[in-house]
Amino acid sequence: MALKTLTTFLSPLSLPHHFTNSTPKFLKTYTNPTLIVCKSTLSPETQFESDGAGAAAPTRGDRFLELQKAKEAAKVVLRDSKKKRKKKDKVLKVNTAVASCYGCGAPLQTSESDAPGYVDPDTVLTRSLCLDLQKKKHHQFKTVLCGRCRLLSHGHMITAVGGNGGYAGGKQFVSADELREKLSHLRRERALIVKLVDIVDFNGSFLARIRDLAGANPIILVVTKVDLLPKGTDFNCVGDWVVEATTKKKLNVLSVHLTSSKSLAGIVGVASEIQKEKKGRDVYILGSANVGKSAFINALLKKMGERDPAAAMAQKYKPIQSAVPGTTLGPIQIDAFLGGGKLYDTPGVHLHHRQAAVVHAEDLPALAPQSRLRGQSFAVISETETNNEFKSHGLNGFTIFWGGLVRIDLLKVLPETCLTFYGPKSLQVYMVPTDKADEFYQKELGVTLTPPIGKQKAEGWKGLDRERLLEIKFEDTERPASDVAISGLGWISVEPVRRSIRNSDINLESTSGELHLAVHVPKPVEVFVRNPMPVGKAGAEWYQYRELTETELEVRPKWYF
Repeated sequence: MALKTLTTFLSPLSLPHHFTNSTPKFLKTYTNPTLIVCKSTLSPETQFESDGAGAAAPTRGDRFLELQKAKEAAKVVLRDSKKKRKKKDKVLKVNTAVASCYGCGAPLQTSESDAPGYVDPDTVLTRSLCLDLQKKKHHQFKTVLCGRCRLLSHGHMITAVGGNGGYAGGKQFVSADELREKLSHLRRERALIVKLVDIVDFNGSFLARIRDLAGANPIILVVTKVDLLPKGTDFNCVGDWVVEATTKKKLNVLSVHLTSSKSLAGIVGVASEIQKEKKGRDVYILGSANVGKSAFINALLKKMGERDPAAAMAQKYKPIQSAVPGTTLGPIQIDAFLGGGKLYDTPGVHLHHRQAAVVHAEDLPALAPQSRLRGQSFAVISETETNNEFKSHGLNGFTIFWGGLVRIDLLKVLPETCLTFYGPKSLQVYMVPTDKADEFYQKELGVTLTPPIGKQKAEGWKGLDRERLLEIKFEDTERPASDVAISGLGWISVEPVRRSIRNSDINLESTSGELHLAVHVPKPVEVFVRNPMPVGKAGAEWYQYRELTETELEVRPKWYF
């Protein structure tokens, strides 16, 4: 019997008759070895049956009914799975196939004229195109510019972000939180981050919580607007200063690039670094509002277009540039690479602690420097020379106003102390005795102390209701003690002893000490005390390079210009 059973399992496979005619859709063929029970030539008394034996065995009719039931159940499962798949596909199409303005990234719409992304259906699109607006079946949408972007391109200052520029917000505004939410997916994606920082507002535009947006993705740090630094600045010193400040923040920075979108300085180095580190990934340009992302992308496309035809074609429809915060309202995809990956311009991250959050939209251009910075120095000195004796009254008891946005009371400084202001030329600097400061501010706000510009806006101005007391220590009178940076505006270099006096033969009694200042700004605005930035010809003379260990040299990012 054993021999007969062996030959039975080695015999060719034979299937039941009802399996050969029609095979159910839910049955699949597997190549892996499976236990198969074949018909045997044994008698009914000795034959092995998996479903029972003798009178307990199911009949052919029972098997047929079970097979039919299985077929019907499979059809129901397939039908339900198809419905679920269709629903998922529909949701995906709505989310990804919305036509957007190529200038700001806002979804195009024709219903609300005051809302972002509005286009006039009579002058821009035909009625049939408007009906298919959400389907994005027409290539014309890639060339459509919304009405707001058209006005921005002609110099109009139209904000679309609620809570910024003096606006409380409304249904026609996009909130800063909504713009930030559009970037939340980056931390879960595999991407290359190009992070932009404004050198004039380095601390205010740095995005301290960049990891919340970028995740563990590598970062290329791009410092913009270096062409605005004072004449004679040594960029070797500035580059080292930036790397030192960046290293303290413990970010995964691959390299640091000093650039100018206006003169195109340093742009080629960034383009080469992107091509080197991209490795098929998408490239996202991140930065705070008004840091210069759109201008940087335009400069980047211009340089890349000299060698890459895809970047040359992408220059035809470039993002809109404007001084108003919230110019870009949605991610803008740019086909700038022949290989894998896309370039994305992203909405600026709106920071409540910058001056742009409190200044009216019409006054925003006053915050943006248009030409090279020239420091305005203040050191009131009355001097007489009798047997090399030096007498001075200095700045004690004085108050300095920086436009209508900053007030600095000099509480305790040396007679030789000097303050130098670096910021927009449109903001004038005035100095008055502290006991007359309140009266001067109320009288001149909106007239000589601007912004706000105009008495009407000055009446609704909340004032300088935030005060920060600073105690600045110094041990060396040969260099500035520190910088006092005002978020969204610029910085003030604090020198314990004025440079002209340091170079003279006058003997200074104190070589170390402490300076006391009181800085008044609008309530949300931040004040930063940092190591002095080495700008101008004098910066290279007093700047000191820190000695690095071998480990620091390996980890420390390189900088390029």
